[in-house]
Amino acid sequence: MPKDPSIKKVLVIGSGPIIIGQAAEFDYSGTQACRALKSEGVETVLVNSNPATIMTDPDIADHVYIEPLTAEVVERIIEKEKPDAILPNLGGQMGLNLSMELARNGFLDRSGVRLLACKPETIDRAEDRQLFKDTMEKLNQPIIPSKVVEDLDDALDFAEVIGYPVIVRPAFTMGGTGGGICEDREKLHEIATNGLRLSPIHQILVEKCISGWKEIEYEVMRDSKGNVITVCNMENLDPVGIHTGDSIVVAPSQTLSDKEYQMLRTAALDIITELGIEGGCNCQFALKPDSFEYAVIEVNPRVSRSSALASKATGYPIAKVATKIALGYTLDEITNDVTGETCACFEPALDYVVVKYPKWPFDKFVYADKSLGTQMMATGEVMAIGNNFEHAMMKAVSSIELGMDTLTLPDFEQLSTEEIIEHLHVQDSERAFCVYEALKRGVPHETIYKITKIDWWFLDKMQHLADIEMGLQKGELTREKYLEAKKFGFLDKTIKRLAGVETLPEAPKAAFKMVDTCAAEFAAKTPYFYSTYDEDNEAEQFIAERSDPKKKKVLVFGSGPIRIGQGIEFDYCSVHAVWTLKNHGCEAILVNNNPETVSTDFDTGDRLYFDPLNPESVDNIIATEKPDGCLVQFGGQTAIKLAKHMDEIGLPILGTPADAIDEAEDRERFDQLLERCGIPRPEGRTVYTLDEALKAAQEVGYPVLMRPSYVLGGQNMIVAYNSADVIEYMGVITAHVDMSHPVLMDKYIYGTECEVDA
Repeated sequence: MPKDPSIKKVLVIGSGPIIIGQAAEFDYSGTQACRALKSEGVETVLVNSNPATIMTDPDIADHVYIEPLTAEVVERIIEKEKPDAILPNLGGQMGLNLSMELARNGFLDRSGVRLLACKPETIDRAEDRQLFKDTMEKLNQPIIPSKVVEDLDDALDFAEVIGYPVIVRPAFTMGGTGGGICEDREKLHEIATNGLRLSPIHQILVEKCISGWKEIEYEVMRDSKGNVITVCNMENLDPVGIHTGDSIVVAPSQTLSDKEYQMLRTAALDIITELGIEGGCNCQFALKPDSFEYAVIEVNPRVSRSSALASKATGYPIAKVATKIALGYTLDEITNDVTGETCACFEPALDYVVVKYPKWPFDKFVYADKSLGTQMMATGEVMAIGNNFEHAMMKAVSSIELGMDTLTLPDFEQLSTEEIIEHLHVQDSERAFCVYEALKRGVPHETIYKITKIDWWFLDKMQHLADIEMGLQKGELTREKYLEAKKFGFLDKTIKRLAGVETLPEAPKAAFKMVDTCAAEFAAKTPYFYSTYDEDNEAEQFIAERSDPKKKKVLVFGSGPIRIGQGIEFDYCSVHAVWTLKNHGCEAILVNNNPETVSTDFDTGDRLYFDPLNPESVDNIIATEKPDGCLVQFGGQTAIKLAKHMDEIGLPILGTPADAIDEAEDRERFDQLLERCGIPRPEGRTVYTLDEALKAAQEVGYPVLMRPSYVLGGQNMIVAYNSADVIEYMGVITAHVDMSHPVLMDKYIYGTECEVDA
């Protein structure tokens, strides 16, 4: 029974459609919440408008409403279902804002429904810019000089007092929506006008810009008795000024002294205690690099994308624990599911390094402005785990699906060193690659630090990677050089390319380590692994002790980071594949690298491998697991791209065979298929080069539709109206698409489009 016997039925509000700043992490937290409620015998009612989510599945909640997330609709659901309480803090900003609207208009009081985990005044003190400022002043927590304003003139007047640059932060919006950095009065006029319009309470905060300070986050957890712990602390590689969702993030923090770590940890615990939050909370701090001066940036009184990252980085199920706290349990009464022995009041300890790398949509919108600021641009992210920073960083880069296997971006190799130094001033999605190129050119760390304010420690580690990469290109590939490259994350194909060799020295075997929340102090019950090149293979031991030899083993490949054209729907498919395999007596082994998803939850599959989805990483998993087959059709284009390799190594693909997949994806073969079946299609040609493309366009006649093979969501598909378009678009396509498959150019037809699912 729940610790609070009056809670028998709970309404969970979802987060609606996937948008930048509010993505799959809320499906993960909402699903975990519903499962935690049901495990405690609480009847669950769920409302969400997104059909691609796992939380809207009929077996996750007892009653599911796929309806618009508006106050009127939720009021009607409450009148019909009569829940005792609402869980407001697991559905992102959408869930929080809706709950607040119902509390403010008196509907919850009239209906006798209460908010669990946080009271309306708690949410207000964290979200309302003025109340938050007052709360921090009461706690003697330093904040950045700022003023809450509700009209444009006040904003302009205050900026004159504190001096430019200033940052605008609208109240009750997410992902920095409507905000930004303003260098002058004209820019403030534009951003403040927009921010006031977008804030639901027509309020913005104007604050002094301290970009260049370190940005540090603490994920904290508190119960109703006041027990409080930090689940994880994270450090942004990018300094303040770039939204944390657009920053490369490292956990645990690497550059803080113990004094700095404890100072900020104490501040985070004091803040969550003063706010009276029951559950999870995310505190963000700015730390001046050359002193102990710090400032509180903001507090999220709900789970966030950082919470999903912290949860997967530590193995501590934040959303599940937060839900049990909402029901009245205290941290010492909740068992840690990962160890099965310790309780949820044990602070996780990490004996590895985690790197989160954002996934931006700029590979799709090649002409978009790639610059980054206080408004989030990333659609998703990948997470990589290694036993050193370099290994985790290399894994992250090969997971973001830009066709890169080191931090070398070919575009930067074309620039002079002077141009590279100039480009360091640009805060954009390619900045890490620009820093790497500067390091390869021998640009002094001091020069890079002065421009970017990226900590010297990170520059030193990236220099180490650059030295290994350049070292592989010089002289003979010795076994020592090879082993060092493997230890720090270089793939075999990368080493062959850089060293210019066909064969490699005898390869070390990849081993797998376990994520156990407690730095191996207690044995983990949940099988959650990442690859290293250490001697000890904990996955092998786990399989020998716990795997059922009578069961067939099937690998399920996930879909990697959320992006436009490949979203949460593939996580939904992967999870359903796993559930079905388990229901039919198979062991389901998941491979994925996205921390926001249900598929990477610690208890979804029989085993989870948090690693890149590339042939070498997958081969290492296969060598340890020895599976009977694999599923590639549920992880979107990411998984489909592995089909050919699985076929080559002889691992049976369950479902559609590799050749049939290739026939559908390869434009030339698909054309032959249509010919064979006598199915009409527009006249077209397949091409590989610009000359072939120009010739084909002339033969077919403009306008032509240009479509690369093996892409998702129509990426790099374009209509060309003349030869200038063909020249431009072929340049874009050849720069961003694997050209081992052809581009189809066919006559563009104006007409009605319809689809059939079979």
